Amino acid sequence: MIHDQRAEKFRQIVENKFQIYNSLFMSLPYDKMTNIGMLLPFLYEESRTGYEAGKTPENIVEEFFKNHTDLQTEEQKLELLFKIIQYIERQVVLFDSIEDAAFPNLHSESDNGTVTNLFERSFQDHKIEKVREKLKDFSVKVVFTAHPTQFYPSSVQRIIQDLRGAITSDSVTQIDMLLQQLGKTPFVNKEKPTPIDEALSIISYLRYVYYDTIGELFTKIKKTFGNGHFHLHEDIIQLGFWPGGDRDGNPFVTAEVTKRVAEELRSAILKSYYSHLKFIRRRLSFRGVSEVLTQLSEELYAAIFDGKSIKAEDILKKANEAEKILINEHNSLFLDLLINFRDRVMIFGTHFATLDIRQDSRIHQKVIDEVYAKLYGNEEADYEQKFNKLIQISETVHVEDFEDIVKDTLLTVSQVTDIQNLNGLRGMNRYIISNSDAVKDVMNVYAFFKICGYKDEDINMDIVPLFETMEGLANAEHVMNELYHNPVYKKHLEKRGNQQTIMLGFSDGTKDGGYLKANWEIYKAKEVLTKLSEENNIKVVFFDGRGGPPARGGGKTHDFYASQGKTIANNKIELTIQGQTITSIFGNKEQAKYNFEQLLTAGVENDVFKNSKKELTEKERALIIELADISYKKYSDLKAHPMFVPYLQEMSTLEYYGKTNIGSRPSKRGNGSELRFEDLRAIPFVGSWSQLKQNVPGFFGFGYAMQKMKEQGRFEEVRELYKGSDFFKTLVLNSMMSMNKSYFPLTYYIKNNPKFGAFWNVLFDEYELSRDIMLELTGFKMLQEEDPLSRKSVKIREKIVLPLLSIQQYALMKIQKGEGNKEAYEKLVTRSLFGNINASRNSA
Repeated sequence: MIHDQRAEKFRQIVENKFQIYNSLFMSLPYDKMTNIGMLLPFLYEESRTGYEAGKTPENIVEEFFKNHTDLQTEEQKLELLFKIIQYIERQVVLFDSIEDAAFPNLHSESDNGTVTNLFERSFQDHKIEKVREKLKDFSVKVVFTAHPTQFYPSSVQRIIQDLRGAITSDSVTQIDMLLQQLGKTPFVNKEKPTPIDEALSIISYLRYVYYDTIGELFTKIKKTFGNGHFHLHEDIIQLGFWPGGDRDGNPFVTAEVTKRVAEELRSAILKSYYSHLKFIRRRLSFRGVSEVLTQLSEELYAAIFDGKSIKAEDILKKANEAEKILINEHNSLFLDLLINFRDRVMIFGTHFATLDIRQDSRIHQKVIDEVYAKLYGNEEADYEQKFNKLIQISETVHVEDFEDIVKDTLLTVSQVTDIQNLNGLRGMNRYIISNSDAVKDVMNVYAFFKICGYKDEDINMDIVPLFETMEGLANAEHVMNELYHNPVYKKHLEKRGNQQTIMLGFSDGTKDGGYLKANWEIYKAKEVLTKLSEENNIKVVFFDGRGGPPARGGGKTHDFYASQGKTIANNKIELTIQGQTITSIFGNKEQAKYNFEQLLTAGVENDVFKNSKKELTEKERALIIELADISYKKYSDLKAHPMFVPYLQEMSTLEYYGKTNIGSRPSKRGNGSELRFEDLRAIPFVGSWSQLKQNVPGFFGFGYAMQKMKEQGRFEEVRELYKGSDFFKTLVLNSMMSMNKSYFPLTYYIKNNPKFGAFWNVLFDEYELSRDIMLELTGFKMLQEEDPLSRKSVKIREKIVLPLLSIQQYALMKIQKGEGNKEAYEKLVTRSLFGNINASRNSA
């Protein structure tokens, strides 16, 4: 019933508004052409009916030109196609803005997963005290990354924010003006953003969305669960930050960049305090209080603009002084305003978000090898001997003796103390190691600090291994067991409160092992690492490298975390978000607040409310292992197919990601001209499948595994697993989301391609098999039947971009045939990437 009501409301305030405001595009200020809005429906209809009839994108676009235009030259036709792309890009922005503006009307304060709902449920079950107990040391941390999945330049993002406000108030005049501005504003960066640009873009979200959102949510939790004895800790919701600190695969992130970003984060939070204080001083104009707050305001100003030192403790001291006067002399008038300000200082300190350092283990080994060679010449030593010897070093290595990556790595480590002095210990406190699969990968980083002159007691950093490949996940238990028993590392962990953060990466895991296998291996790794950590009296925190789509660990986050049972440590929920996930899920106050609440309550529910569906029985576990192994074999065979990489290279947009200027990071690892599977970065890899509307990494092998069970007469076992396990059910529903965003008719023409036809049929057969068997398993009549709002949203977005997909495929076909203006067609392909990705929101 609630689903039906929301679906109807969605029709009224999203679909209908889009139809109304979309008509305003008819008057957009396009140079030379004003009839795009009238031509576009014809291209859509030609595409829809054409693909159903099995026509190629080339047939469809050429028939569109012939039937609906009088254009003759290639130049004229290309110009029209570019104009259509511009038009559709702006339609996507309009739909995004309308859907975002509707968010508060489509979601309620008492929805499942909200703080209010958690309170009501715990009240009815007499478990409020248990919730309070859990909240005492539980926290959620969202870590912003610079991974390039966001295609809107900052100028367009600002228009989107204003457009959302105008739509909320139904101001047609304002909407019309903003759409005109949108029509004149470029959607493409002329140059790649620098890491500083990326950092500043996300810092604007910190200032204008998260400062208020997290502050208000903190107050809400405190008021909802507060009593005389319950005190909410300030770290319950934390922010992490990778832009400017994540140098894995990004040669443009240097020690200098890292320091500059740390300074920008500090400046941003001090500016937020200064602005907040301005508002408070308008109310707290009382004698004594006013003077204290004015002095604090001046100190903040000096810290922002004159480089004066200020610490969070200094700000809190002044706030407490003002509070004392307010209570004793002014009847506590507007006390809540001061408490609210003080809470934010406790939450954000002088760091705003914790800046992480991340680098690949192979780079670290290169640094260790060069430093060792410099100190000990050609002395023979294995990996373990090298880090052990360097850990014992007494003198500081001279950074200037080295060059390039070695020098920069040592500079980065050397300046950690400076950043901690400036931003506080919460400003930078961990070093993440990509591609960790051995003890040396962690101990090498510990050795860096010793090389750079740190004493053991001065290393105020957590060292975080990232296990992401199948090999890394398989080795995780052995690596952590050795580390927990390593005397040097054990002592370091004691100093860090016997808490170990372990990062588990979905993107490379899925690319490496396929959807089902990767998710199961991560689940299993969490279980064994939980048990191992508990045996060693270590509090383990799992940090998930989750992207937007299911193929990169995304999907429904609340369901994912709520489905993890007692066998997995639940001390903290920590995950990465990036690109479109920032804008579409955490992009404004209403959405951010709702989704932070969903994360928080998912973690609390796991401990407080017992649910047998979260605990896998031995029989369920055995069945998942069987399914995962079958699907892994099927996916591995696909990866080993000789056409796998050539297909992506020649038939997809993979080669064009590097030309989009959306991120500072190169689109592949390694410098070789030949493309190897292991060099593929996860984002272009997953994104290229998405552009083809073949979301292969999100489903391939899953349906095949279930079909094998069916052939053995064991499908009822799978059905019972789906009904009995929240974990398995979440995997199925997320995979169905991937399939719902697939559209194989777009590439039907490839099945007749002499080189790639057979490979395309392998993909298509698995899609059809997976779709049919998952519908049979769930009892659904259509994909995403359980989530009508998402299904409707996907349907509209897919309709908007269908002409764009036709143009992109048309251009790719022209390039493959070597026909016409190759440079122009390559630009068409690149430009088409933007609208397609933005429309899909969580497809890359």
